[in-house]
Amino acid sequence: MSAALVQVRDLKMHFPIYAGLFRRQVGSVKAVDGVSFDIMAGETLGLVGESGCGKSTCGRAVLRLYDITGGSITIDGREIGHVPQSALMGMRPTMQMVFQDPQASLNPRMTVAAIIGEPLDEHTDWSKAQKLDRIYELMDQVGLNRQFAHRYPHAFSGGQRQRIGIARALALKPKFIVCDEPIAALDVSIQAQVVNLLETLQDELGLTYLFISHDLSMVRHIADRVAVMYLGQVVELAPREALYHNPLHPYTQALLSAVPEPDPARAQTPQSRIILRGDVPSPADPPKGCNFCTRCPQVMARCKTEAPIFREVTPGRFVACHLYETVN
Repeated sequence: MSAALVQVRDLKMHFPIYAGLFRRQVGSVKAVDGVSFDIMAGETLGLVGESGCGKSTCGRAVLRLYDITGGSITIDGREIGHVPQSALMGMRPTMQMVFQDPQASLNPRMTVAAIIGEPLDEHTDWSKAQKLDRIYELMDQVGLNRQFAHRYPHAFSGGQRQRIGIARALALKPKFIVCDEPIAALDVSIQAQVVNLLETLQDELGLTYLFISHDLSMVRHIADRVAVMYLGQVVELAPREALYHNPLHPYTQALLSAVPEPDPARAQTPQSRIILRGDVPSPADPPKGCNFCTRCPQVMARCKTEAPIFREVTPGRFVACHLYETVN
């Protein structure tokens, strides 16, 4: 197996809550609370979970778009978890991001050439001709017509705007890209095109992805390994096929049971759908013990008082659940 390009250990991202006349801190929202994982060079790690579980916050924290509360982040051999933002400038070419909403992430007052070329303006001293050649090269890579280089974002469809965002992320030849739900704002007919483009670019350029999504079917298509988040914590991490064929954590089992079956022959067979009762607790006031204990169909007494340890239960499979603590 290739070496880990990205190593995240006990990552925490807490947002303070202020109240009262003097705006004193009275608590914190634990958006990410002790997340650990590795991403090997050249692989895609899928990060899934329901809305509000902390997926996007985790992705942004890994790239240090936020100043993290705790933990360590190592990318390409350099620890960046607590490096000042001003000192991260030299690392930005190595790590980039594709945002969820292409309309919101592109400046409407800038042309496509200016948007794609902005990283080159910040990080290189190339001539105008060199930058334009690189911009045209990037537009070719993502399937955009060079003749559209001086048009504005409003003239493009959602899929084309996302291709502009991908081209911008590739401008400095990064090694690691966080894809924050890159297909969520696109029509279903366009989603497959964008995912296929990301796979092609990965093969050609040797990219490493953290692919964040709530679309379990698409994650199964693109990811090599999958991490499942619930209420700010990773509850299970496993190779793709192992996780989809035999989920271990009760939350993963419930999540996968909700995926529709497109094959009518299989859909007619009896399938036990796991219905979770109750609402997701607030990340500002998570339950004592296991975060999932208030909704878990297999809850035990110790789950309500003792937090499970995220551990390797079989080679390559990690689970945070008391049900598997006797497994070696």
